[in-house]
Amino acid sequence: MRLARTVAFHTLGCKLNFSETSTLARSLEEGGYARVKAEERPDVFVLNTCSVTENADKECRQWVRRFQRINPEGFIAVVGCYAQLKPQEIAAIPGVNLVLGANEKFDLAAHIDRRLSSDEAGHRAPGVPTGRQGEAIFSPIKDLKHFVPSYNSNDRTRTFLKVQDGCDYFCSFCTIPLARGRSRSGTIAETVAIARGIAESSVKEIVLTGVNTGDFGREHGEDFLGLIQALDHVEGIERFRISSIEPNLCSNEVIDFVAESHRFAPHFHMPLQSGSDAILQRMRRRYDTALYAERVQRIKHRMPHACIGVDVITGTPGENDAEFLRTHEFLRSIPVDYLHVFTYSERANTTAVRMEDSVPMEARRERTKQLRILSSKLQRAFHERHLGSMRNVIFESEDVEGRMCGYTDNYLRVTMAYDAALVNRVVPVRLVRINGDGHIAGAVEGTSARTTAGRQLASAN
Repeated sequence: MRLARTVAFHTLGCKLNFSETSTLARSLEEGGYARVKAEERPDVFVLNTCSVTENADKECRQWVRRFQRINPEGFIAVVGCYAQLKPQEIAAIPGVNLVLGANEKFDLAAHIDRRLSSDEAGHRAPGVPTGRQGEAIFSPIKDLKHFVPSYNSNDRTRTFLKVQDGCDYFCSFCTIPLARGRSRSGTIAETVAIARGIAESSVKEIVLTGVNTGDFGREHGEDFLGLIQALDHVEGIERFRISSIEPNLCSNEVIDFVAESHRFAPHFHMPLQSGSDAILQRMRRRYDTALYAERVQRIKHRMPHACIGVDVITGTPGENDAEFLRTHEFLRSIPVDYLHVFTYSERANTTAVRMEDSVPMEARRERTKQLRILSSKLQRAFHERHLGSMRNVIFESEDVEGRMCGYTDNYLRVTMAYDAALVNRVVPVRLVRINGDGHIAGAVEGTSARTTAGRQLASAN
């Protein structure tokens, strides 16, 4: 009987990719593989790629070379968004053995077993270069219709649960529909069943994630509001968080439900991309700044303590100085709390790459810098508004030089002296001051919370 093969994973990109990596890892573990860290010289490396960053090709090559240095005889498989967009190019990278498209990646274990068995039958060590190009197995993205639910399982505090995949919006700058296909999801009943299973693992927070999360359920005659209403009844989960939702899908009903819920966190991340209506039209976004501002104002009216994050892209074609200033002014005019700022980069097969009025890269980067400065100011002001207040925090298990960290329901990162009794517990914490790292130093007042947490820990053990 052969020893179990070992496998290591590395993930690039978004929370969705991390949830899928965990699902792929579980499938290999069920197939007899032992998961290890990349530094432990595994037999198989799996790289889950992203197509959003402008350095997708560079990052992919860098990790392949890193894997080869760790184990020159290791078998290297590449999956993910970039693998669907550029399968043949990735397969031609020296050292890559297997590339799987979006429709094939969830059969990863079977594909790796087939290749390794073939290599062993040919009496050569797996992964040893033979001079031939790696194998690329992929199908047209239009053929991808099946939804595969995923969630990560390597964190006992928080789990990212994929509830939706793909996108039908085809924004002019975005490759995601080309990499992940049309919008699809499971049913409410299927998703609730997975959430209940996660609750049995003692996870306290579930983050709902997807490509276009708010588009959940359309093909089943269901909707996102119905999903969150059903999830609100799942026992054992202390907190649900919506990772990102389009403003046109963040309806008044969704906002009002979160405001009344005891489990859904008062935290909304709504992509804006531009504060110029002219640029939004060129991007083919499905809202304007008036609707966006209306959504933000309703959230803050119903939940003044809520945290609102914003995605913004700088330097898309046609964004001259005046249009950028409109974005800057718009973001200052609405009560949002932090920004995720991305610098536009050209993507093959998108509409935007064919547009005129390209913005010089130097100008793009300068605009990104200005918005990141604005984000720091917005985030600092949000932190300061909450100093002196009490918020519930779920603390993580990591001990960093005697400190522990956790998040409030409204996404404030809190740090305090490490106390094992508080790990993975909902703890009321006084928000005392902002420390040098930009996090909030917290304090548990009195002994009641710590004693209660200690009793819970003792009973759990």
